[in-house]
Amino acid sequence: MTDGPAFKDHFSGHAGDYARFRPGYPDELFDWLAAVAPGRKLAWDAGTGNGQAARGLASRFARVHATDASAEQVAHAEAPDNVLFACEPAESSSLPDGTVDLVTAGQAFHWFDPDAFHAEVDRVLRPGGVLAAWTYQLNVIDPAVDDVVLDFYQRIVGDYWPPERVHVETAYRDLTFPWPEIDMPSLHLAREMELGAYLDYLGTWSAVRRFRAATGNDPLPELRDRLERPWGDAGRRTVRWPLALRAGRKPA
Repeated sequence: MTDGPAFKDHFSGHAGDYARFRPGYPDELFDWLAAVAPGRKLAWDAGTGNGQAARGLASRFARVHATDASAEQVAHAEAPDNVLFACEPAESSSLPDGTVDLVTAGQAFHWFDPDAFHAEVDRVLRPGGVLAAWTYQLNVIDPAVDDVVLDFYQRIVGDYWPPERVHVETAYRDLTFPWPEIDMPSLHLAREMELGAYLDYLGTWSAVRRFRAATGNDPLPELRDRLERPWGDAGRRTVRWPLALRAGRKPA
């Protein structure tokens, strides 16, 4: 295995929070991925984080190889026994040539070196295999809450987002993709959350972590004060994240 590019680790310091507070993916996503894959023997989840996507793939593929360059993320990952976790960069896996039916990159594609990752995917995918990469974008709740969160996202912590965040905002359309693309379903993530849990989720944002490190201050208590009135007395609110998905098939 060759050395990959320098790993930009924005999540290891709070891998446990990431596992607890990030939303899960809908079953419809994994049903669709299994349907478009040429087989269901082996899937590779690159940049697996805490194993969210790997868990969804595990019930649909005989084996799942789940990798992340962060050893701490892998340490917090959980999945069924048919998932093998490995601390490996997405650009250089231990998988044999031409053995994989499906490669996925959930909320991770924008962190990879695109040329090196495409070359690795081309190496491990069997002919007709599928590469699917997706990202969820800024969540929506209702206009009153969303306006406050958008102001926080742009004005308060906006300067602390890593430059790769722009690829999430453009729904990955500015990133190169190696093969003709497949028509994709329209999907979103959803989770019922109380205000405290929602703020815990916002605390996993890399920009919030970087804001705290740079300023010595936590921006979330002030945000809580601003959100309490628009959040209202309902307690739990439905939080939705639009899912941007790109998928392509390796030529047979």
